[in-house]
Amino acid sequence: MNQLRQLSLRQRDQLLIVFALAAIVFLSWWYLVQLNNQMNTMPAMNGMQGMGTKNAGIHPWTPTDFLMMFIMWAVMMVAMMVPSAMRMVMIYSHVVAKEKSQNSLITPTLAFALGYVVVWSLFSLVATFLQWGLESAALLSPMMVTTSSSLGAGLLIAAGIYQLTPLKDTCLKYCQSPAMFIAAHYQKGVIGAFKNGLTHGVYCLGCCWLLMGLLFVGGVMNLIWILAISLFVLAEKLLPVKMVTGRITSLIMVLAGVVYLANS
Repeated sequence: MNQLRQLSLRQRDQLLIVFALAAIVFLSWWYLVQLNNQMNTMPAMNGMQGMGTKNAGIHPWTPTDFLMMFIMWAVMMVAMMVPSAMRMVMIYSHVVAKEKSQNSLITPTLAFALGYVVVWSLFSLVATFLQWGLESAALLSPMMVTTSSSLGAGLLIAAGIYQLTPLKDTCLKYCQSPAMFIAAHYQKGVIGAFKNGLTHGVYCLGCCWLLMGLLFVGGVMNLIWILAISLFVLAEKLLPVKMVTGRITSLIMVLAGVVYLANS
C-alpha cells in the first residue's frame, strides 16, 4: 500500500512538472505574440523607433530599452528551447524518483530546469548586446532583420559549416541521449540538479548558438521564423542525427547563404 501511495505521489509530481513547463512555454509564446502584434500596430513604439536604420544614432538605447530587449530575448529562448529540453527534464525526474532518500522529485527537477534556463538567459544577455551593437551600426531594420547581405549570408554559411564540426556533434549527442548525459554528469541533491541543468544548458548552447544567430536573418520578431528554428532544434534532439543534420542540412544552409548574397 505504501509503495502504491508513493508511486501515485511521484506520478502526481511528474504531472505537475509537465504542467508547469507547458504553462511556462505557453505564456512565453503568448508574450511573443502580443509583442509582435504591438510592434505591427505601433511601429514607432518607444525603444524601437529608428532602431536599425541609418539614423539609428539619433535614437540611442536607454537602460529601459536594453532591459526590455533582454526580457524579449530571454522569453524567446524559453519559448524556443524549453520544449526541446522537456524530454531530458522528465527523464531526469524519473532518475530522481528512484532515489530512496528523495521525498519529492519536484524541487530537484525544477532546479535542473532552472539551471538550463539560466544558461539561455546568459545567452540572451549576449544576444542583447549583439543586437545593440548591430543597431548602433545601422545593420538591422526596425523589425530586427539584418540590412547587410554580407552579414545575412555569413550567418547562414557559418551555421551550415558549424553543422559538420566535432563540437556540434559532441553537444548534439548529449542533447539527443538523456541516458548518456545522466550517466556522465548526474549529481544528487538540489544543488547537484542545478549544476546538471547548467551543464545540459551548455551542451544545448553549444549545439544551437549559431542557429539562434539566424534570427537576425529572418527577423528576431518574425514568429514564423522563430517557430521554424524551434521545430528544427526539436527535430535535431528527437530524431536520429542522420535524418536532420549532417551534410544535407549543412549544404542547404550554405546554399541559402550563397543565394541570399547573390539576390541582395
